[in-house]
Amino acid sequence: LDDDLSQVAGELTSDRLLGGLLSPNFTRRSCLSRYQSISYRKSSRHEPSSYLISRLREYERLHKRCGPYAESYKKSIKEMVSGRIDSSSACRYVVWVAKCGLGNRMLSITSAFLYALLTNRVLLIYEEADMANVFCEPFPDTTWLLPKDFPFNYRLSRFKQKYAKSFGNTLKNNNNKISVSTEQLPSHLYLYLSHDYSHHDKLFFCDQDQIVLRNIPWLIIKSDVYFLPSLFLMPSFEEELSKLFPDKETVFHHLGRYLFHPSNQVWTLITSYYKKYLAEAEERIGIQIRIFDKKTSPFQQVMDQILTCTFKEKLLPQVDMGKSIVAPSGKGKSKAVLLTSLIPSYYEKLKDMYLKHPTLNGEVINVYQPSHEEKQRSTNNVHNQKALAEINLLSMMDVLVTSARSTFGYVAQGLAGKKPLILYKIEDKKIPNPVCGRAVSLEPCFHSPPIYDCKAKREVDTATIVPYLRHCEDIHWGIKLFNGT
Repeated sequence: LDDDLSQVAGELTSDRLLGGLLSPNFTRRSCLSRYQSISYRKSSRHEPSSYLISRLREYERLHKRCGPYAESYKKSIKEMVSGRIDSSSACRYVVWVAKCGLGNRMLSITSAFLYALLTNRVLLIYEEADMANVFCEPFPDTTWLLPKDFPFNYRLSRFKQKYAKSFGNTLKNNNNKISVSTEQLPSHLYLYLSHDYSHHDKLFFCDQDQIVLRNIPWLIIKSDVYFLPSLFLMPSFEEELSKLFPDKETVFHHLGRYLFHPSNQVWTLITSYYKKYLAEAEERIGIQIRIFDKKTSPFQQVMDQILTCTFKEKLLPQVDMGKSIVAPSGKGKSKAVLLTSLIPSYYEKLKDMYLKHPTLNGEVINVYQPSHEEKQRSTNNVHNQKALAEINLLSMMDVLVTSARSTFGYVAQGLAGKKPLILYKIEDKKIPNPVCGRAVSLEPCFHSPPIYDCKAKREVDTATIVPYLRHCEDIHWGIKLFNGT
């Protein structure tokens, strides 16, 4: 019974269930991180709405009833293969297909899950080898993994923007129309919602096209972006979203903590590293560095930007470069700096500075970097496990400094429930002024939003349509959720 949390639900605190987000119906050993993460992260100041909690429990029952290997799933698969649609079926599906790195994947999965929640669909993940044993199952007594014998498995990894049978290309080739007749609708349809999607692909965010999609049993989404904010532009979802998320800046914070629990293998990496290097510090500072172009963002400029920001914000103390440390004094406040980057140079520079020279205020600074892969290897399983470990370690820090436009940083701040200091992007080798600034909203940024008003049928700045969508702090053409105007 000690291992069966469903039997000891009464012993679980509200914090351990993240304010009710998590179901107690899992065995402890199946996923250690699910209920242990609260011991490493501070309790969230953001409570999920009671309506969101009730809808998540409803979704879990739906997923169990319609998920893989259930009779309803088998029946739906047969109908899909035959091309027939049973309008009376209570089970409909969204299949998510990966593109790009882990941060992008986690953001797009969250977007697909919210869409599934809004449309009463079951979310299934097409897992390739690079994602094996990265996450725990998020839903009790079932799986969110698309079975390997799915009829069109061979097509999923090859599905690209120009795929003729995609939603966008179907509209484009049929004068912006898809028949609403059930007899003429396809049993499955591909939705391309990645950063390079076309105007016709973006019509997915129009209410009138959702009416058609509602009747298609299987929707297959390929995405690498946080398209979730654009769901808030759709009038048909407005009332439900308001009840789910009265606090608009906590959508990813709640859904991300609900969905993404590191596997036991990854959790061991996280906890062993935390206990060995970070646990004893009086304050923990996370610095996440993402370099998109070494030519426009040279090492020294980025290093100067990091130091200028952390000194100005009094996160890190300056050092006396004229003196050398002979022996550690052991006095003063101890701070641990967790630095995550593909490149080792920033860690080496920062570590040497605090190892060799005394701080002006007497603080003791220790700098750590878990890994330095040199380049992103999104199709490598071990790389993705390390990436998830570092995202979670960042989310456990007391203070966060993240790089502009980095989805890795977005996920860490969302899981942490903290608004980070953002290192603004260096352009043409020039350090921006100001060098950094506090995020105004906790939410991730949607980097490639639609620019189309579905009612007026013209281009529009979608950040001006509703008061809780505005442009992002770190990328002026992106949009994100904010509270109020």
